[in-house]
Amino acid sequence: MIRYQLVCKKNHDFEGWFRDSAAYDAQAKKGLLACPTCNSKVVTKAPMAPAVSKRGELAEVAAKAKSMREWVTKVRKHVEDNAEYVGERFPDEARAIHHGDAEERQIYGEATLDDARELVEEGIAVAPIPSLPRADS
Repeated sequence: MIRYQLVCKKNHDFEGWFRDSAAYDAQAKKGLLACPTCNSKVVTKAPMAPAVSKRGELAEVAAKAKSMREWVTKVRKHVEDNAEYVGERFPDEARAIHHGDAEERQIYGEATLDDARELVEEGIAVAPIPSLPRADS
């Protein structure tokens, strides 16, 4: 595993963990990296000093990454098994449920960061569902 300090075009600073430098390059090329603060897709590596890890530290990081991957998989499966997928209709459907114009039920789907912010500002409880890159990507 390799950790890079990343920065977006708005100068927000955050870190990203990657299997290796090629994994970072592939994700950056596909536009899969985004700033967690502003959702900017213009992300680059920030200058940083190299850190050399001991073998035990690498094993610990790998074990934590595996544990996190298992947790994300379980959460995602739970949502998919217990909620209705409404796709890009998510913001509208969440509003309809909130206002009593649609049947109350658990839903999940797609929303932009702006859509999610608007829902929260309207008092509608939403939360991102963790996901992992597809294995065939």
